[in-house]
Amino acid sequence: MMVKSELDKLGLKHRSVEFGEVEVEEDIPPALREQLKLGLLKSGLELMDDKKAILIEKIKSVIVEMVHYDDERPRTNFSDFLADKLKYDYTYLANLFSEVTGITIEYFIIAHKIERVKELLIYDELNLTEISYKLNYSSVAHLSTQFKKVTGLTPTFFKQLRKKRRDTSHNV
Repeated sequence: MMVKSELDKLGLKHRSVEFGEVEVEEDIPPALREQLKLGLLKSGLELMDDKKAILIEKIKSVIVEMVHYDDERPRTNFSDFLADKLKYDYTYLANLFSEVTGITIEYFIIAHKIERVKELLIYDELNLTEISYKLNYSSVAHLSTQFKKVTGLTPTFFKQLRKKRRDTSHNV
């Protein structure tokens, strides 16, 4: 809603505002563009002109949404899921992502999955088998190997460490 109100405040006609993207009906003069940019920045948002940068943000959003907020496992592999969702060839998306961010889409996904595993371990509502299923790992062993590779700790040790820290802080 912040984006819409900024556009309205500047008198810019727009067709749609969704998924972090705005369709404006006319070219925005440079002075108005600068005002819009500053108005969005105050709200913690960024004006992106570069189609590549916009696509990278969409890729990141889809991944974050899928890993952190979507409880339903994708029925296809992630490359197909991403290609379908964004309507681009996966190879193009993967190459663009690597070129712009310096990391692969796979690495970005793994990093987010491991962060999600940490959250789920800390909440202590699911066991490792349930977590590995929820996050689409082929096995608990695969999850554990990836977790250790990224964090340097096993999931079990991480959980014990967090528990120990929590217990210590409550005794102070």
